[in-house]
Amino acid sequence: MTAEDDGSAGPGSGGAGDPAGTSVEPLLEAVLSVGADLELRSTLQHIVDAATRITDARYGALGVVDPEQDRLTELFTCGIDDETRAGIKELPHVDRGVLGALAAHGGPLRLDDLSKHPASSGVPDGHPPMKTFLGVPVLVRDEIFGNLYLTEKRGGGPFTLGDEQAIRILAAQAGIAIGNARLFENARQRERWIEGSATVTTSLLGGDTPDDALMVVAEQARRLADAVAGVILQPTHEGGMEIVTASTHSDPGDLVGTVIHPGSAVLAQLLGGEPVFVEDSATDARMTTAVSRRFGPSMLLPLQSDGRLIGTLALPRARGARRYTALERLLAAQFAHQAALALVLADARVSRARLAVFEDRDRIARDLHDLVIQRLFATGMMLESAQRRAQVSEVQGTIGKAVDELESTIQEVRTAIFALQQPPADAPTTFRGKVLREAAGAAAATGVTPSAHFNGPVEARVGERNAGHLLAALRRALAEASRRPGISRIDITVDCETTLPDGRPAVRLTVSDDGERDAESSPGADGTDDTGGTDGTGDTDGTGGTTTTWQAPL
Repeated sequence: MTAEDDGSAGPGSGGAGDPAGTSVEPLLEAVLSVGADLELRSTLQHIVDAATRITDARYGALGVVDPEQDRLTELFTCGIDDETRAGIKELPHVDRGVLGALAAHGGPLRLDDLSKHPASSGVPDGHPPMKTFLGVPVLVRDEIFGNLYLTEKRGGGPFTLGDEQAIRILAAQAGIAIGNARLFENARQRERWIEGSATVTTSLLGGDTPDDALMVVAEQARRLADAVAGVILQPTHEGGMEIVTASTHSDPGDLVGTVIHPGSAVLAQLLGGEPVFVEDSATDARMTTAVSRRFGPSMLLPLQSDGRLIGTLALPRARGARRYTALERLLAAQFAHQAALALVLADARVSRARLAVFEDRDRIARDLHDLVIQRLFATGMMLESAQRRAQVSEVQGTIGKAVDELESTIQEVRTAIFALQQPPADAPTTFRGKVLREAAGAAAATGVTPSAHFNGPVEARVGERNAGHLLAALRRALAEASRRPGISRIDITVDCETTLPDGRPAVRLTVSDDGERDAESSPGADGTDDTGGTDGTGDTDGTGGTTTTWQAPL
């Protein structure tokens, strides 16, 4: 639909068929200016500025249309100040009103009075008053990119046919300029994401710890996606997903620890390895966490390699921010795939390094056992022989003390050997977990899995100092047990509800086994450590089994 106009112009101007309407020179300048910049957003602003200038319009706008959603994603304006622009609550809808008529028409639309058009639905809240209108679609390679909107021709008159023709020429040139700028922008975006992926891979394979590795991925992705946060989620034992790492411009606050509980529609897609794209996290019913209310457009991308889900990379933008484009979604998904592969390789590298450490520890343990202990034992036997031959009692006593020191040293070396032979595992943080880890180490050394029993609230009552000495006593007892032949049972008991002979509350460790006692053991031996704790070893029932106890006041 085009309003009838004779296209007449004043003296010195072109006729109705003159595409400039007033002068060819401003049009040529506008055509040249729109192609002068390869930066897409600058090009779009140049176009709307030029269109407003050559038609002598008070207001101009270039709306970028999302082909998938059939609505505007961005609006570049001219003639509207920042305060007025801030008062416009939402972008115009291209599927209704006069803008909908322009989209349906498929060509230029020129109106003398907006309010008299049958499709007119009035001016949205916050917009300045508008009467005359000229709209022209902008095509890029025969596809709708957006529309040029011009309103309120200065002087109060309507837009002419010359204005329309000039804008059609400008729109055609603008389509070429936008196509070139978009190709340049896409190439630059791809380059940035490729560089980001390379940075992540280099960093992860260069020695970062697992926690640092996740933060590297989250931070790089946040920067590349222009998001307000980069978040890593990992599956939980309950079947949900928990935020374990968050990179933000400021303090992540309560982001870390947030859980997506089982049953969420988003969770079902993520656990299935499918990406999730959300236009507005605050209003999307699929987003069930409280923290999602503070975000706008979001991408949730699975981190998976060889079909194994490592976690999810979430990239939310601020509320009201522009939505992610199809290219951004594609590049982010490719980044997530490369990051997942890098995480797997980094984890394998850490595992190899850990294995090398434990192999070295095994070698040291073997050397200590085969060389050091044997030499110490031989030296002890030589001293015992010298002690028997010594004639002076003081010399005998001194040699006896040296023998005792050697026996103590041998015991400490055996404890060190046992500690070196512990299986590769992350160190537990709880007292109960540390006891169970020592038990697991004994299982690796003896082939017998010890049973562990806890009596009373050991985590609350056993202090850090007592816990350290109890664990040292446990290692000594298990190291001794591992040397006894014929062992088929080891029982460990930690009791924090016992008492000492003087009535003080105490913690007691008891380690029992059914192995054969050897000649180096010292039945009934007692000792006191620097915590005030005491320990002793004795025959359990006269059948050759051994019970070692250690206790200390709480």
